[in-house]
Amino acid sequence: MTEYVSKKNNITKKDFTKVFWLSFLMQANFTYMKMQGVGFCIAIQHVLRKIWTDDADYQKALQRHLAPFNMTVAPAPLIMGIAIAMEERAKEEENYDFEAINAVKVALMGPLSGVGDAFFWGIIKLLASGLALGFAQQGNPIAPFVLLAVFNIPNFLTRWYTLQIGYERGQEFLGELETSGKLQLITYCAGILGMVSAGCMIALWCGVSCPLTFTVSGQEFVIQETLDSIFPKLLPLVCVLIGYSLIKKGWSSGKITLVLALIGFVLGMLRIVG
Repeated sequence: MTEYVSKKNNITKKDFTKVFWLSFLMQANFTYMKMQGVGFCIAIQHVLRKIWTDDADYQKALQRHLAPFNMTVAPAPLIMGIAIAMEERAKEEENYDFEAINAVKVALMGPLSGVGDAFFWGIIKLLASGLALGFAQQGNPIAPFVLLAVFNIPNFLTRWYTLQIGYERGQEFLGELETSGKLQLITYCAGILGMVSAGCMIALWCGVSCPLTFTVSGQEFVIQETLDSIFPKLLPLVCVLIGYSLIKKGWSSGKITLVLALIGFVLGMLRIVG
């Protein structure tokens, strides 16, 4: 007998089991552009197909969940459950704010990653390694199995139960957010957080500088120092904005990377950038 999670959308327990197993592949197709976004989308795409039977609506749902996503993987199914609940609500409500779906995902990524990292990498990993090391020092062949069991049993349980909790409590949680008006606030704050995060990543990861110097009246004039005094990290920002404008024009990420690499190589050989 088929056990349904949601009869109105024909979502079964088997569908949720599939989401659970596919959540283990989130890191398998990690990219710097989407991070775990592709893996997240793949994990829930079969459920999205049942919610959105119209091809155009289904494609829009896939696009929503291909947005950049990155967090500790074990508690990620909690957000998958909430996302499925939100998609169902979006189908029922005519004027639903679809931006709220990704806003909630972004809002939960940080706090859940903080808890997940502390628990899995700070506690469970050390506990599993310590127990396994004790057996390994005695030459006991069960050492690797102890390591895998102690680390993975909490991982499996967390994924399975958070998926159920995210879906079941997600409907109630979202109802409260909508009635209190906090959902709009979360959407707005997530947008600000996203822009701040993007700015931090540009400053940290995009290392572009101008080593050109001039001597005027016996005094050395360093262009980079002048740029930093006007607008720190201006050149990295310009590079990112150029890449973003090319994406908006339909360029692929591979083509943009190649063009920027070639420009960087030429300017580097001319000692204009470093």
